[in-house]
Amino acid sequence: MSDRIQVLAARVSAGDTLSDRDIDMLADSTDILTLGMLADDARRRVHGTDTTYVRVHQVELATVSGGVTIPPSAGEVRVSGAWTSAPETLAALRAVVAAAGQTPVSAFSLADLEQAADAGEELTLADILHAVRHAGVSLIADAPIDQLTTAEASLDTVRAAGLGLARLTVAHNGDLAARIAVLKRAAQLQHALGWIRSFAPLPRQWDLALPTTGYEDVRQVALARLVADNIPSIQVDWALYGPKLAQVALTVGADDVDGVSASDQAPDGRRRSPIEEIRRNIQAAALVPVERDGAYGRLGA
Repeated sequence: MSDRIQVLAARVSAGDTLSDRDIDMLADSTDILTLGMLADDARRRVHGTDTTYVRVHQVELATVSGGVTIPPSAGEVRVSGAWTSAPETLAALRAVVAAAGQTPVSAFSLADLEQAADAGEELTLADILHAVRHAGVSLIADAPIDQLTTAEASLDTVRAAGLGLARLTVAHNGDLAARIAVLKRAAQLQHALGWIRSFAPLPRQWDLALPTTGYEDVRQVALARLVADNIPSIQVDWALYGPKLAQVALTVGADDVDGVSASDQAPDGRRRSPIEEIRRNIQAAALVPVERDGAYGRLGA
């Protein structure tokens, strides 16, 4: 370990904020083991060994007219689909909320709602968000930091409408400079707003010209913990990235797992059920699994 890295390790342990120079040096380093250890130290300082996960039931807006059944094990009901005409969309949301009962309901990408507000429906973003809240939705499902046109203003509008944000996300992958810029932007947003609960730093979509690798994904998670240290939770998506990467991510800074199936079916045996698999993977990383709901309320250890 170089002298410079040793100094950084001491600063991370003390909870100091890293400078741009520190971040650039870490990003340029190929020592993934040291980077992972620094990120794990930072994670444990905030969360100890507790690792939260949420079981999510996905609902497509287009299918709601056929009826909605929510598994009782769901900790979050996540509505996907585009905002279209307000009466139809709001009726579908109300049906989902009624079926969900006490389970928090999240819906929409904030970037998509920004676009809908600009599409000539004569509704502002505030109008749309207030309507979504009055339909019973608790949270905007995600806010892709690299797609928002007016991030601070739009997130302020989410808060003013009485909604929460399930997660700050990244839509697309990019080169190293772009990835670091996204992490710095996330930290800036949290500094300005102060209420972002969770950041998922791995991209939801891939550019085939810039293929991602497991090494880069692990490094991005570790850097997210160190760069966006003012955001409480660094999240990895179980359904999108798979159990193996999720487990590694938990050892290099991630503390929350999104997208675990809400199904309790286990055609391959009880030990292969989603709930058993996520708990086993967390425990295999020497961590403590804690189930939560979509609003980050703990459901028990």
